[in-house]
Amino acid sequence: MKSTRKGNAMSVSAAATHPQSSGPVDLGVLPSEIDGGLASRAAIGLAILATDQTLEHEFRALVRIPGVAFYEARLFNDNDITPETLRAMGPRIAPTVDLILPSIPLDVVGFGCTSATMTLGEDAVFAEIRKARPGVACTTPVTGALAAFKALGAKGIGLLTPYAPEINQGLVRYFSGRGLDIAAVATFDRRDDREAARISLASIEAAAERMAQVPGVEAIFISCTSLRVAEAVAELERRIGIPVTSSNHAMAWHCLRLAGIDDVVPAGGRLFALPAR
Repeated sequence: MKSTRKGNAMSVSAAATHPQSSGPVDLGVLPSEIDGGLASRAAIGLAILATDQTLEHEFRALVRIPGVAFYEARLFNDNDITPETLRAMGPRIAPTVDLILPSIPLDVVGFGCTSATMTLGEDAVFAEIRKARPGVACTTPVTGALAAFKALGAKGIGLLTPYAPEINQGLVRYFSGRGLDIAAVATFDRRDDREAARISLASIEAAAERMAQVPGVEAIFISCTSLRVAEAVAELERRIGIPVTSSNHAMAWHCLRLAGIDDVVPAGGRLFALPAR
């Protein structure tokens, strides 16, 4: 009998603790607040090449500023880097930018290809971007590099790339025509963008160290958004004693400055401590 009474008591207790339910408790509409979201300080759009394996990673590794957000869309491109394949990108820029957060304002739009910018011209790239985003502030790796060297006060530049020699020659002419003195130029001659993304950091650092020894080289530009070096710039600068920037490094800095973000980013080396001039 004791056992039965205890069992009944347990059953009653369990029933009281877990009443039968006919469905979830409806709490109705709860209060909520709308804040500035991830981009409360700046929303930056990026048109990136379909083959690019590096740009997104480097931008986010360098720029960890609360309230600053990057939004991307991919632009079709050929793996082989030639003048013809670079020119073919032009008409694809506006449709790509159209895909970045439609109907949501962007503070800046960057186009992520150094050699295509040189081939098409900065103004032509900006015109394509503004077909999709009228009046938006624009930049490219070339634009960022020019602004970077102005901020750094450097004129004598060492140019390191993975491009074919004829593309390097075009870059030398482009930069020289905008007031820079290209004191040294070198290439890894990796014309497939997929290979360019796999050039080791050790190879890039060794090339930069050698280039820094050339008389007249005041700063080094490592060209191509596929090259992986932005996170190592600060340490490389300490080793070779002169400023270093790269396509992703310079464009990330310029995107911030165009968006009115003047925060110092210690991991970015000398450039990321400077305002745009």
